[in-house]
Amino acid sequence: MIEAELKAVVRQSGALLRRLEGRYGPGRAEVYRDTYYDAPGGELLDGDRELRIREVEGADGSRRTLLTYKDARVDEASGSKPEYETVVADAGAAHGIVRGLGYLPRLAFEKRCRNYAVERAGRRFLVTLVRVPGLDGVYLEVETAAAGEDELTPALAAVRELMAELGIEHGDFTSELYTDAVARRGRGAGGGGTGRAGR
Repeated sequence: MIEAELKAVVRQSGALLRRLEGRYGPGRAEVYRDTYYDAPGGELLDGDRELRIREVEGADGSRRTLLTYKDARVDEASGSKPEYETVVADAGAAHGIVRGLGYLPRLAFEKRCRNYAVERAGRRFLVTLVRVPGLDGVYLEVETAAAGEDELTPALAAVRELMAELGIEHGDFTSELYTDAVARRGRGAGGGGTGRAGR
């Protein structure tokens, strides 16, 4: 499966939130705590690949943990990548297994999200408003699944159409990765850096 996803800077977050709530309901507030792992020599991130453990906490106190591997991007403009993801029962065990296999944590940060599940024209979308503590601005992510590279172009077209209906304009799109922005912030504060990784 390829994650067909686009990201945009939100210029008027209040207006967009009202538009989303009016169309799709109140949304689902969640906090993502993401840890990106890499081989000691940096082979994963240097190769545009990602190994991530995401701990998700819902507003109702619910918790779940996702283990994700993303291969190198197959579309440079959107950054879309083949993705393999599974739910794991124990976050501590997941971290222990990944570390035990020799991978090291390279970067960790939090995303505060409000998610909307959207279905239209036989396709499912995840629409997410995102804030990352320490970074300026609000972002909109819209993603859907493409079964293969031959389906990626129409999938991205459907994502762009939905974002346009939500008021996103051409100049609002961004390919900057949260990991790059967080790493720059860390270097500015005297912290370490990282290679390219995910959204």
